[in-house]
Amino acid sequence: MYVCWENERVLPRLNHLLAASLAALCLSATVHSAEQALSPEAIAERIKPVGSVYSAKDLEGIATAATPAPAASSGPRDGETVFKGACFACHDTGVAGAPKRGDKAAWEPRIAQGFDTLKKHAIEGFTGKSGMMPPRGTCASCSDEEIENAIHFMIDKL
Repeated sequence: MYVCWENERVLPRLNHLLAASLAALCLSATVHSAEQALSPEAIAERIKPVGSVYSAKDLEGIATAATPAPAASSGPRDGETVFKGACFACHDTGVAGAPKRGDKAAWEPRIAQGFDTLKKHAIEGFTGKSGMMPPRGTCASCSDEEIENAIHFMIDKL
């Protein structure tokens, strides 16, 4: 009976000793890991840049060889080119009430208002009973002259 009583006192102490040893081991590993995380090498790795910045001088000779020179502009695009590049999206399908190219009945009331009004609505945009025209349609890069050329392309043969 004395042995059993002794074991009952020894086992709880042994469990506490094992738990304390395990905690000390974990803490020392954490401290060691924290020391590694704070090393100059680890910090430098975490804050290093993800990309590089180059100056024009750094790229001298590289950029021109990789990209062809842009073609010189020969002036404003003609109406057909502008129409086929942007206007067709609405004026071939009638989206948002856009008068279709070649639809004389749809264009007549608009033409009756005068070319300046057509041009103004095409450049500035317009919302009316029969639909809407966003500013410059879908051609934000078109000049006023190119917009005018596209209008002529759509209405000249009606």
